[in-house]
Amino acid sequence: MAGHFEATPGGGASVALDEVEIAILRSLAVQLLELIGPGDQPAEGEDPLAALFAEGPSEPPSDPALARLFPEAYGDEDKELREASAEFRRFTENDLRTRKREDALAVVRSLDALAPVPESGAVLGLTAEECHHWLGSLNDLRLTIGTRLEVSDEDEGQDGSLYRLPDSDPRKPMVMAYLWLGALQETLVETLMP
Repeated sequence: MAGHFEATPGGGASVALDEVEIAILRSLAVQLLELIGPGDQPAEGEDPLAALFAEGPSEPPSDPALARLFPEAYGDEDKELREASAEFRRFTENDLRTRKREDALAVVRSLDALAPVPESGAVLGLTAEECHHWLGSLNDLRLTIGTRLEVSDEDEGQDGSLYRLPDSDPRKPMVMAYLWLGALQETLVETLMP
């Protein structure tokens, strides 16, 4: 089980993680939460039902990683498509942010619930619902890191430059995290397939 998810009864999955892996996953999930930002909580005295119908932003984020997490719905080739994307974003981005935040929080909470044994780590067991949160968060982490690294399709192939970075390259630790998250994501997807 070391390093990859395996299916468990009831539609869940488990993976053995050492202390360093737990710390890296938790740190990345917390950084993702910081990037996504805090949730929109109703102000004191504000009707919580009214907050449900609050409109979100109509402009795409300026941060490239956030723009990748919250992409344009219809592109921006012409004025009509830009207007349609703005309208779509206005009514969907808040909910999408909430879901991404819930996914990352589920990762942090499940890692915090572990009791790792020094020198051996712990086995993380996830329910079927937690697996879906983890899939969402692993995907968001890979998108964010890939955007920061400016990863292209050519970089990801077996002959791609990601696999040939020298150890002295300052991007190497993030590339290793990116590739490791991809392997975790792939094995988690495989466990959930019928």
